[in-house]
Amino acid sequence: IALCEPEYPQALSTIHDPPPLLQVFGDASLLNKPSLGIVGARNASAAGRVFAREIAGVLGKEGLVISSGLARGIDTAAHDGALDTGTIAVVAGGVDIVYPRENEALYGKIVQSGAVISEQPFGTSPTARHFPPRNRLISGLSFGVLVVEAALRSGSLITARMALEQGREVFSVPGSQREPRHKGTNGLLRDGAILTE
Repeated sequence: IALCEPEYPQALSTIHDPPPLLQVFGDASLLNKPSLGIVGARNASAAGRVFAREIAGVLGKEGLVISSGLARGIDTAAHDGALDTGTIAVVAGGVDIVYPRENEALYGKIVQSGAVISEQPFGTSPTARHFPPRNRLISGLSFGVLVVEAALRSGSLITARMALEQGREVFSVPGSQREPRHKGTNGLLRDGAILTE
């Protein structure tokens, strides 16, 4: 889908650097429905994964499409919780490359009932440099981003920063000050993110 076409996601077209082309597998109509990004730690706690799955399901039933990055951990749980109501997986490589491989079954379900999108050409294997641009698409598609768990240096915090730069809301789940996976989310709350329970 090209930036000049009516199917292009309206929210994404308003960021300062929208991709000129999006590759899409699945239901492209989801791209123009109200969306919330849910992101978090790859090495998520069991409690964090349960929370992400449950809140994605509840918000999906309220009419929100859930966007995330198909990474292991919080992303996987968020997609799983929103399979029945609508989810968008924003991937760092080409839409035909499943990464991580352990999410192959989930990827197949999202292609059937949701959408997988990327700005990278078909066949592109994801590398470290592809992930920050991917993160700006998660926030750009959404009216806001919910960070469930995040260490102090994490891609989830990059997504939150990009959301703020794009004029989006940032939501954060509080946690124990002794748990490294909550230091980033607690920091977001100190900086004014909306506390989410």
